[in-house]
Amino acid sequence: MDRKAKIIATLGPSIFSDSKLKKLIDIGVDAFRINFSHNTNGIIKIINRIRKIEKSKNKKIALIADLQGIKLRIGKVFNNNQKIKYNQNFIFDTNISLGDSSRVNFPYPNILKKLRKGNKILLDDGKYSFVVVKNNINSVITICKSHNCSIKDSKSIHIPNFNMPFDKLTIKDKKDIKTAKKLGCNWIALSYLQNEKLIYETRKLINKDIGIISKIENKHALKNITKIIDATDSIMIARGDLAIDIGHSEVPKVQLSLIKKCSQHSKSVIVATQMLESMIENNTATRAEINDVATAIFQGADAVMLSAETAIGKFPTQTVSTMSKTIISTEGYKEKHIEDFKNLIIDNKDAVKSVLISVKNIAYNPNVKAVIVFSSSGKSAKLISAIRPAVKILTISPNINVSRQVSLLWGVKSINSRDANSWKDMMSISKEIIKKIKFIKKNDFVIITAGLPFGNAGMTNMIRLYKVGT
Repeated sequence: MDRKAKIIATLGPSIFSDSKLKKLIDIGVDAFRINFSHNTNGIIKIINRIRKIEKSKNKKIALIADLQGIKLRIGKVFNNNQKIKYNQNFIFDTNISLGDSSRVNFPYPNILKKLRKGNKILLDDGKYSFVVVKNNINSVITICKSHNCSIKDSKSIHIPNFNMPFDKLTIKDKKDIKTAKKLGCNWIALSYLQNEKLIYETRKLINKDIGIISKIENKHALKNITKIIDATDSIMIARGDLAIDIGHSEVPKVQLSLIKKCSQHSKSVIVATQMLESMIENNTATRAEINDVATAIFQGADAVMLSAETAIGKFPTQTVSTMSKTIISTEGYKEKHIEDFKNLIIDNKDAVKSVLISVKNIAYNPNVKAVIVFSSSGKSAKLISAIRPAVKILTISPNINVSRQVSLLWGVKSINSRDANSWKDMMSISKEIIKKIKFIKKNDFVIITAGLPFGNAGMTNMIRLYKVGT
């Protein structure tokens, strides 16, 4: 059985070799994430390797540039390790000198002065908790509320229920966007956005054939989620930071709600963070992790993402294999019980969606083997993927970057081909592609869909049911 949900692997030292990259692509990786929060020196060599493998395997691979965004961090500390006792007073201040067991630099004076008694400051991705007891001009006094607290250089700061005064791209992010364009990245992932403003700003800086992924990581993004979904191309449910902000117990229902909302708006969803985290150190996953991956697939996620598991993990190939097998098993169940999942996707609010629903309904016929989508901009491919047809989606685009971008979408096999300039030409291209597809036989039916007139991006308004061999 072909897998429809996609797998994203984060690039890192564990998979930089040619042999590892080839193996990962062979066993199921559809896209690679570049984490711009870390050193990206030498990444062009890795990307060149990926593109060579892509060509040899005839499989389009998407590249995702994950921007750092506004992630607050403390300054450096003496010996890069300081112990803080439970219930001990501890100061966060604007002093740039090395921190010690009594204080540390908090290099954000505008935020510091807004903190009040009762505010929490979480360090190191939420590991350690401090409660503000007094605010001074250039510092706050806190009480440490964690046992075995140990702080190191530049660890992350998180302040729950605090509206950060940032809604613009950082200087680093703007620089990284330029780098991502030069590297040929197909997606830009925006970190720590609170509303749609970052999306519009980014849109002005990128090419039309680059998609935007909005990472949902805080309460403020959730409050503005409708506007964010409308403005973006895809969202990523970044469950780590999100859990810190809203509480771990709230994440499951938020995940389901976001997937449903994106389905209604024909936008793709990536579920990320700690999916198979135990496999960083172990060659097998826990049953809880397997269930977590399966749940995301049952709910309708387009893609699931591996982070440290592939970047620095000891067993990257086993991890990808485990995720792929879990997805295939889960999708097999969904296929056998299709009536339970038929009506979960997309609502009918406009004429284009009416056409798409027709495609979906026709695709349930067992004699129909594929949907062929002509999509010069990628928009039609995204719309067809969102309706979740019961068959393989073959997308045809003359733009190689669009082909790579849509390869991340659920159920899509991306094909880079010349553009059709007429009805007759479209049928000719379709027949050429069908001849190369092993699972399509004579007398099978194929749905062909496109926007007319040709070149009118996003106007999916034509359906033809073609019997192979006629």
